[in-house]
Amino acid sequence: MSEQKKDVIDLVEVFKLLKTKKKVFFIVLPIVFVLSCLYIFPQPRYYRCSVTLAPEATGENVAGGLSSLASQFGVNLGGASQDAIYPLLYPELVESNEFVIGLLGIKVTKLDKSLSTDYYTYMRKHQEKNPITAPFKYVMRKVTSCFKKKENTKGLRTGAQMDPFRMSERDSKLLDEIKSNISCDVDKKTEVITIKVEDQDPLICATMADSVRVHLQDFITRYRTNKARIDVEHYEKLAVKSKKEYEYCAQIYSAYCDANQDVTLQSFLSKRDELENEMQLKFNTYSAMRTQLEAMRAKLQEKTPAFTTLQCATVPVKPAGPKRIIFILGMCFLATFVTALWLARKQLFTKA
Repeated sequence: MSEQKKDVIDLVEVFKLLKTKKKVFFIVLPIVFVLSCLYIFPQPRYYRCSVTLAPEATGENVAGGLSSLASQFGVNLGGASQDAIYPLLYPELVESNEFVIGLLGIKVTKLDKSLSTDYYTYMRKHQEKNPITAPFKYVMRKVTSCFKKKENTKGLRTGAQMDPFRMSERDSKLLDEIKSNISCDVDKKTEVITIKVEDQDPLICATMADSVRVHLQDFITRYRTNKARIDVEHYEKLAVKSKKEYEYCAQIYSAYCDANQDVTLQSFLSKRDELENEMQLKFNTYSAMRTQLEAMRAKLQEKTPAFTTLQCATVPVKPAGPKRIIFILGMCFLATFVTALWLARKQLFTKA
């Protein structure tokens, strides 16, 4: 019983010890407070804008109904949809290099009209930095560059024409930064898509949120209608070809009839009937191609997905962060906890 008492931490003794060392807290806390203020107050403000979409259901059979029923319980039936890219994969799509590169050429303008350029130039050259930490980051970059082999960027495309297959290290880091500012979440039950964009300027934040929405809709539309568009183009070519063949046969038939109006010989009449039958066959082929073309156009329209915008992009009024007061209080609390742990380390970690 005595050994168990020795292992029990006496909180009263710990509190008394900390009370005698309160001068340490009076030294540590002001220092932490000042350092926290110096770090957080020059930190650039950022804004957040969100857009909410509801995609059209893609299930075309009974399985689609089962998928909708299962989604109410958070279960996704992968085989119910005929699409390889269904809504739960949209977050991975938004984070792909090809998708982000498609956003680099978008024209953006700051709220105060002081800057109007493309998104790549804005992210590359016009991002505000913390003046306190900027010198340290600059020194770190210089130091690390001394140990890195110089990168050969000759022949690499940059900006909106960037090649996702081969990029420079600088552009790769820029894409990672853009990806960290853009998020896409999909509700597993309702498949509602929520797009969030963070940026230092409220107008650019709203512009990019709406642009990501449009870019995502265009990508999904192109994907779902790709086969139907190919079919439409194919039947358009066949319809044009069959029309030319029909017109050619019609000209030959008309010319033959005009040249042999008063001829009653059976051989001439048989030739005329042969040309007429050939013209009729070409007309039937042309008519069938036109009918099939209209059917493919209707299928293309059917395959084109519809998106309902539940929440439009709006220029944010208040910044989303950084939460300066919360940061300072959190750092002071952490400093208090660590200091108390250090002062009472013998009572807490050393057995009597």
